[in-house]
Amino acid sequence: MFYYVEGTVAELQPYLAVIDCSGVGYACMTTNNTLSALKKGQKARLYTYLHVAENAFGLYGFKTQSELSSFRMLIGVSGVGPKAALAILSVGTPETLAMAIVTGDEKALTVAPGIGKKIAQRIILELKDKIAKEQAASGLPMSGSTGGQVSFTSKATEAAAALAVLGYSSQEVAAAMKGVDVETLSLEEIIRQSLKKMVKS
Repeated sequence: MFYYVEGTVAELQPYLAVIDCSGVGYACMTTNNTLSALKKGQKARLYTYLHVAENAFGLYGFKTQSELSSFRMLIGVSGVGPKAALAILSVGTPETLAMAIVTGDEKALTVAPGIGKKIAQRIILELKDKIAKEQAASGLPMSGSTGGQVSFTSKATEAAAALAVLGYSSQEVAAAMKGVDVETLSLEEIIRQSLKKMVKS
């Protein structure tokens, strides 16, 4: 329904930013990362997601499209609601979330308040399975599955998988990674440099 809201930052509270758009204040629930990038009285644009529940709806806003994509991915996991997704994205970045998924690092998720080991394992399992299917469809190389766990053959493929977690297509990923030194850079830096080419916010 809403793609983004743009206006003056009217209020900042824990997990909440109010954006004044021509006299109408939109209350956007958000992450600590987005809040840290906002300043009261200044202009801002937040990419939004309208979550409709049984008896209520909530508007969620994010400074970057990659953070929004991560949020949408997380709430698509069974048992993970908007509150849990915000908690995860408030203790890390989209890049660190993507790395946690492709490397199976559940500890990176359990540092978020309210996220236990079982939920962390479910997030990793469901999202890794999703990106594995996307990678197979795109023709990118992966090593064989063992015990139901998918592993990736190189930093380049891990980085591509991580970017897929953030919602980018295989064509976008290939274009973004072109020219990035995947041999010598760390996995996180490969992801960060690739994102810079795709995210213009």
